[in-house]
Amino acid sequence: MTVQLQTAPAAFDADRAERFAERMAQAMNDGALMIMVSIGHRTGLFDVMAKLPPATSDDIAKAADLIERYVREWLAAMVTGRVVEYEPANRTYRLPPEHAAWLTRAASPNNLAVTTQFVPFLGRAEDMILARFREGGGTSYEDYHRFHEVMAEDSGQTVVAALFDVILPLVPGLEKRLEAGIDVLDAGCGSGRALHSLAERFPRSRFVGYDLSAEAIERASAVAAAKNLGNLRFEARDLTGFNERAAYDLILTFDAVHDQKDPEGLLRGIAGALRSGGVYLMQDIAGSSRLENNLDHPFGTLLYTVSCMHCMPVSLGQGGAGLGAMWGEELAETMLREAGFRSIERRRLEHDPLNVYFIARVW
Repeated sequence: MTVQLQTAPAAFDADRAERFAERMAQAMNDGALMIMVSIGHRTGLFDVMAKLPPATSDDIAKAADLIERYVREWLAAMVTGRVVEYEPANRTYRLPPEHAAWLTRAASPNNLAVTTQFVPFLGRAEDMILARFREGGGTSYEDYHRFHEVMAEDSGQTVVAALFDVILPLVPGLEKRLEAGIDVLDAGCGSGRALHSLAERFPRSRFVGYDLSAEAIERASAVAAAKNLGNLRFEARDLTGFNERAAYDLILTFDAVHDQKDPEGLLRGIAGALRSGGVYLMQDIAGSSRLENNLDHPFGTLLYTVSCMHCMPVSLGQGGAGLGAMWGEELAETMLREAGFRSIERRRLEHDPLNVYFIARVW
């Protein structure tokens, strides 16, 4: 007869339970606050308040051309969220300059209100992702409301704003080559904001942008036409099986590789598409491939949430690998080497804790 020993249950830690309840209550408040901060950004309320002295809800609403009753309720959320100051005697509200420095369009690239848009954006996809938990499969870019709009604004802060002063100088001599005239590809270009800026700045170079989304390419092409950028073209294209041989001197990807159906194949294709002396500049999410190394990541929960709700299912929806946004720098470097890159540098930018840059060459 076999006797099974039962392990005594661990004693219930009432203090730990209370601390967890307090943390969840704060998380609920903070999640709600992010939705309201997103509204404050999209309505321009932060921009308006940054220019006003202490003002009533009626004055703020008039200045922003909005409905006072909604503005007043929004202000209440901002006050209880410790974003806006309130003076009860005069019923006036003030956005401190120290807060405006992180919440207004004038504060870009430090405008955190841009990033808060991901919270309501992803919340809208909850039912769709819940179904994927139960049924499997994935999603497409077209399933997400405002995806390209939010991504373009986020890219405008993290990439476009730093493109000439910080990002291009990561590759010594690159700006001189662009001034002289080279061929450049942005693979997974989205709405093309980086390419618009590059094509304007370097008229002797020739630029191409590929993206799976016809909607994004339509937007990008319209802007290029309006700016009369004859050295820039866009094409809606699935990058699966990408195979253009020795066609480019510089290839860029901005937050795009991990979303692909076949990221390994794309990296091999990029390696083969570079001419002798060519450079691949890859921006992707900063973080480790190992979960335990991301416990103290300042945006860890947000990035895993974005990955679960968007990046991973978009790849799976194409029948892809579903790497997710947090595939990690270790795996990224391994995949670059396996794709044929022999020289790989990894760089972080002071203004951008979310992303890492790989400078890769085939020798």
